[in-house]
Amino acid sequence: MPQAPDSSALSPAPPDHDRNTVERAVEIAIRISLLALWVALCFAIMQPFLVPIAWGIIITIAVHPGYLALLRRVGHRRVLASTLFILIALLVLILPIYLLSETLVQGAESLAHGYEGGRWTIPPAPDLSYIPLIGSDIQDLWHTASLNIEEALGQIEPQLRQAGQWVLGFARDAGLGILHFIIAIFIAGVMLAKSEVAGNVAHGIAHRLAGHHGSRFAELAIAVVRSVSRGILGVAFIQATLAGLGMLAAGLPAAGLWALVALLLSTIQLGVFPVMLPAAIYLFYTASTTTAVLFLIWTLFVGAIDNVLKPLLLGRGISVPMLVIFVGAIGGFIGQGIIGLFLGAVVLALGYELLLAWLGEEPVKTEN
Repeated sequence: MPQAPDSSALSPAPPDHDRNTVERAVEIAIRISLLALWVALCFAIMQPFLVPIAWGIIITIAVHPGYLALLRRVGHRRVLASTLFILIALLVLILPIYLLSETLVQGAESLAHGYEGGRWTIPPAPDLSYIPLIGSDIQDLWHTASLNIEEALGQIEPQLRQAGQWVLGFARDAGLGILHFIIAIFIAGVMLAKSEVAGNVAHGIAHRLAGHHGSRFAELAIAVVRSVSRGILGVAFIQATLAGLGMLAAGLPAAGLWALVALLLSTIQLGVFPVMLPAAIYLFYTASTTTAVLFLIWTLFVGAIDNVLKPLLLGRGISVPMLVIFVGAIGGFIGQGIIGLFLGAVVLALGYELLLAWLGEEPVKTEN
């Protein structure tokens, strides 16, 4: 004979139980709200320093092997090694900026003196009517400039004003970026002095976030940052330096400025050819044939060395395919600028590793 259901199981929960549940839910909501408010306040306070801190972390990871070599040379005195690193990094940052500024000032003074002295001469305009849409307009403006340059400048005054505003905005952003780099160098110096503690903290956070995979992901992020610093920024710096030395040797004006443009173009993977090939053509018209031919050979060499250096440096020591790192770096650069080179590569590489882990494939162990 079936038993009757227990009446206590069917009776509603006592009022005290409901009251305790509501009070506990309200207390949890208040705690979460206070925690979120605290996190938001911390973020607001730290927001001006987030970019320098990110750069400081990137610099620390990129130069840590060199810092260890410096540390051995100074007898494992961390404070001294960090101080030397800060001085060397500031010198590497400030010296090219000073040389570039001097080049720009000299170029501006030369242009101003030439304009005031009436030494600007523009040859007669060639026939450009065969160029669709804009050929006739360019020819008319060129013709006006060859007769009266002030009148030609007056015709394009709105465009010149917009260009001036863009230059001022670029200079402001560049100055802010330099300030961020200076702060980041000091942050990196402190992190390098406390590198063991910082490494333990990073691995602890990674372990809390990803469990037993955390250490591997942390090592992968470190390897990707070093790979990008070598394979993209390192190669771009080598190409820009060689391009600048070649232009200085050939006697090209504003060589420092063109070397900076070459650095930017090489960073975004356009290479140095857009700068050096026009310079080679200019030398064929203004310099001796020997100088122009030697500079052209130098241009071909400098423009082609990235095809050799990049495969050697970009994906060395990591299990992620070079294409993944390259796509992440370029996509990050398009979205976030220079710092996106590293963030994009790290994010995409970690996403690739997570995909392999989800599919159940064990990636090759990361080497440092």
